Amino acid sequence: MECTIKWVDGMSFIAETGTGHLVAMDGAPEAGGRNLAPRPMELMLAGAGGCTAFDVVLILKRGRHDVRGCSVRLEAERADADPKVFTRIRFIYTVTGRNLKRETVERAIHLSAEKYCSASIMLGKTAEITHECEIIEAD
Repeated sequence: MECTIKWVDGMSFIAETGTGHLVAMDGAPEAGGRNLAPRPMELMLAGAGGCTAFDVVLILKRGRHDVRGCSVRLEAERADADPKVFTRIRFIYTVTGRNLKRETVERAIHLSAEKYCSASIMLGKTAEITHECEIIEAD
C-alpha cells in the first residue's frame, strides 16, 4: 500500500492513494489553512469508521442477514499536548434491516473491533474505544 502527499498551497495538501484516488486535506485557519477540506486527523477518524462499517456490513451479508443500512458516528477526544493522539473514541452504530437480532449485530461489531478493523485496532493502542449500537427494523 502506498500514498503520495503533495503540498498545494497555504496548508492544503492532496493525497493520491496507491489506487489512484485523490483526497484533499487542509488545516484550520489558525494554523494557516483555509478550511477547504478535512483535517488529516479527521480523515483518520473517518477511515476507522469506514473500516468498521465495511466489516459489519460484510459480516452480516455473509451470514445472509437482511441488512439494509449501516452508519457509524464516531465521537473522539484527543490529548491536550503534542502528540495530540486520540485518547477516547466512541463508535455509535445504527444498523437497519429486517429481523436482525441484537446478538448478531453485536457479534459483527465485536468481530470488527477485535479481529478485522485494522484502523480501529491501531487507534486502540492510544485510545479507549467503546461501541454502542441501535438496530432499526426496516419496512
